[in-house]
Amino acid sequence: MVAFTRDVFINCPFDAAYQVMFRAIVFAITRSGFRARCSREVDDTSLTRWSAISDIIDQCRYGIHDISRTELDGDPPLPRFNMPLELGMFLGAKSFGDEAQKRKRCLVMDFDEYRYRRSISDLSGQDIRAHRNDPGACIEAVAGWLRVQSRSKTVPGGRAMAAEFQGFEAVLPALCLDLRLEVDEMTFGDLTTLASEYIAATL
Repeated sequence: MVAFTRDVFINCPFDAAYQVMFRAIVFAITRSGFRARCSREVDDTSLTRWSAISDIIDQCRYGIHDISRTELDGDPPLPRFNMPLELGMFLGAKSFGDEAQKRKRCLVMDFDEYRYRRSISDLSGQDIRAHRNDPGACIEAVAGWLRVQSRSKTVPGGRAMAAEFQGFEAVLPALCLDLRLEVDEMTFGDLTTLASEYIAATL
């Protein structure tokens, strides 16, 4: 149960264009004293992706959901529904699960504060946070939300944390070099370990 109360499920895009944003979310979660979880932690081809995601959602009290990538893509052009689907699974677990699942809390982010109304109008009335594809704004949203959840006075504000993340980004290539890795080769485990070690050593 201890892990459940500190685990944060990340539901977001994983394409190359989103990687800095993804690292920003992981850094903010770690810096706030929580543990980042996502489907990329699982490397087991005997499991379906759906099964792996379901298990992680079950194990996490908190969820961060970025639904900004619902634009048309591919041939024929179709919207990307993975993020809204996983958000729905998380909300379903909260609504219909046992007492532990009913304690779930989530943060929903989008590019713009009101854009979601055109694609997921059932979320109307929810407090959606806008990040405008800016890692600093993303960290501010995540840090502020997690500070409310943790009620901790030791976690810095979002702007200070965004500055800390810039320091991490600046040294990340060197940290990866020590592991004989390129930044784009990092696994999710590499990222969470490097972020934790950097925070422990410098902050």
